[in-house]
Amino acid sequence: MSAGNNQGQGVPILILKEGTAETKDRDAKRNNITAAKLVAEVVRTSLGPRGMDKMLVDSIGDITITNDGATILKEIDVQHPAAKMMVEVAKSVDNEVGDGTTSSVVLAGALIQKAEELIDKEVHATVIADGYQKASEKALEILKKDIAIKSNPEDKTLLNKVAITSMASKLVANDAQILSNIVVDTVLSIAENLKEDGANKIKVDIDNIKVEKKAGASIHDTQLIRGIILDKEVVHATMPKKIDGAKIALLNCPLEIEKTEMSAEIRINQPQQMHRFLDEENKMLKSMVDKIKSSGANVVLCQKGIDDMAQHYLAKEAIIAVRRIKESDITKLSKATGAKIITNIDELSSTDLGSADLVEERKVETDKWVFVEGCKNPNALSILIRGGSQKIVDEAERSVHDAIMNVKDVVEYPYVIVGGGAPEIAVSQQVRAWSSSLSGREQLAGEKFADALESIPLVLTENAGMDIIDTQVQLRAKSGSSGKVRFGVDVLEGRVADLASKDVYEPLLVKEQIIKSATETASLILRIDNVIAASKSKGAGAPPPGAGAGGYGGYGGGAGGYGGYEDME
Repeated sequence: MSAGNNQGQGVPILILKEGTAETKDRDAKRNNITAAKLVAEVVRTSLGPRGMDKMLVDSIGDITITNDGATILKEIDVQHPAAKMMVEVAKSVDNEVGDGTTSSVVLAGALIQKAEELIDKEVHATVIADGYQKASEKALEILKKDIAIKSNPEDKTLLNKVAITSMASKLVANDAQILSNIVVDTVLSIAENLKEDGANKIKVDIDNIKVEKKAGASIHDTQLIRGIILDKEVVHATMPKKIDGAKIALLNCPLEIEKTEMSAEIRINQPQQMHRFLDEENKMLKSMVDKIKSSGANVVLCQKGIDDMAQHYLAKEAIIAVRRIKESDITKLSKATGAKIITNIDELSSTDLGSADLVEERKVETDKWVFVEGCKNPNALSILIRGGSQKIVDEAERSVHDAIMNVKDVVEYPYVIVGGGAPEIAVSQQVRAWSSSLSGREQLAGEKFADALESIPLVLTENAGMDIIDTQVQLRAKSGSSGKVRFGVDVLEGRVADLASKDVYEPLLVKEQIIKSATETASLILRIDNVIAASKSKGAGAPPPGAGAGGYGGYGGGAGGYGGYEDME
């Protein structure tokens, strides 16, 4: 970037560092819009129960097979800055509500595509962004007031429907009924009633759910453990492998002789002194074990190390011990068993112990794991996911996470809506009618927002192999004619149907988050009219083959070239 002639001498004034690339106005907008649309294009075929899976291979050859939008975008190495913003929207929706990532990216892509049509007609990007913002607020209002159904946060039947709907588009769809029962039981077991602003509110902390996975058996063998699974084994071979009526001590201190803080040496002149020294160490370890025994504990779960001699004494007392347990697992064990975490062995007493019906070491495939089961009213639980292969188990874990988040959303914010694109069609029609009340060119943006909302049911239609035009006409007709919002795309049967009768329900919270995130991302990308990209540092290496004059997915040089987007005009 340089200014004009300096006093007619023709000397340019450099403002940016040499090698910096700048893309302005229409070029910048077009490149950003194209990049955002391409990201939406990547995930759109994964939307819905008839969506396809993606196989992602990373640089070291590891394979991931999934149709989860957040996972797809996380695994692919996106370089373009505008594309990265689309990846961010998927991540934020995933973190906030746990599902709806593909929908949010598809909607953001549709909003940007519709905005491009207005930009081509010389409508200013800021006007479009403002119109989108107003339309999004109206859409959220319509959703909550006219379309959402108030639910009972402890209605297991409805929560099961929500969980099954969430898993209908996943690899585990055939086993959704079994998994949904586990998910609903888990979430309701750890839900807490809290008083907030004088009203009762239910909170669910999903950190209290431990999900372990192991390939080998079938998904049917997935089970809910009313306690915690530890991927560790019992420390000593002669210890019992099973204890009924367990009294559990949780230790955050080592069962070892502590080293001195300063450097020290002990001079030993005679063998007897050595013998006395070792005897003293053993006595100290024995006294630690005696403390544990006198407290009544028959299971010791330790976050730190356990000395070999201490293991021997524990085994003699028929006490099960597990060492080097993760801090997060110790916290969950405390919530599940009711035990206090002890940092000083001298303070251990019978009141600090937790209880469980059973503590047992079991072989799971080739590994030995310790199961702490049968905790009374546990505030932390475990789900053990099984599956035919590692890839299936990984995808099952992602599906169970999405289902847990969906059920959590309904428990904490008890509103549901019918799925299958039914709410989008209804909101779209009402927003289109409302947009005529906007003044000036914002009215056009409101109409385009309504069009973009229809992209969700239309992508579902496309992925199901149905006729898009016929389906759109039927959806609009049914949505307008029926009082309640029930008619959406039944992708499994390939027709427009009453999805409420088919028990297809989604959390309102997810839909609200999708609309908010997609609108904000689209507005952010539309407002950019100048991209200034710093030059690559020396030693970064040459761009890979096919990166073009624009560098690696980047902005370097060329006619506004973002690596392969040179000829937009």
